[in-house]
Amino acid sequence: MYKEIREAELNLKISQKLEEKLLSLGAIVYMTRYGDYDLSVTNTINRKRSDLSRRGNIINRSDCDLFLSIHLNAEETGIWRGAEVYYDDINPENEKIAKIMQAQLKKHLGSKRNLKKTGVLYLQKRIERPGVLIEVGFLSNSSDRYLLKQETYQNKVATAITEGVLEYIKQKSS
Repeated sequence: MYKEIREAELNLKISQKLEEKLLSLGAIVYMTRYGDYDLSVTNTINRKRSDLSRRGNIINRSDCDLFLSIHLNAEETGIWRGAEVYYDDINPENEKIAKIMQAQLKKHLGSKRNLKKTGVLYLQKRIERPGVLIEVGFLSNSSDRYLLKQETYQNKVATAITEGVLEYIKQKSS
């Protein structure tokens, strides 16, 4: 069952593979975590909100060109599968980044999903940099779950996102 799989572990593996690929290309990469822990203030009433607020502060202080929030999706029926990108319209660049990323996920992973515009999420409304949330697959879908646990597929996900970053930087500088 998918609830026995730790989303945080798979997110981190994929994020670290992405970091490796970007660093090898000369990018400066800021990670908000390297382990399964939150950044909340000790003894806070709302740990999740505190954690997200601190992540937003890290991103804003980083002077990054864009931020990527990597996640794994899940839903009750288990029928949905594929990677998809979520964006908001707080920053006008977000939709452009989302389109580029979704195209790369379709190209490299064969995802049939489409990008999705969200309402303003707690973290995103605090971030002053352009960026998107990437759901790299559905843990609740047995096919996606199997793939996401494979190192070769994790590398494919990291490659797709890396290609998206490169395309965005290329378009931004032209």
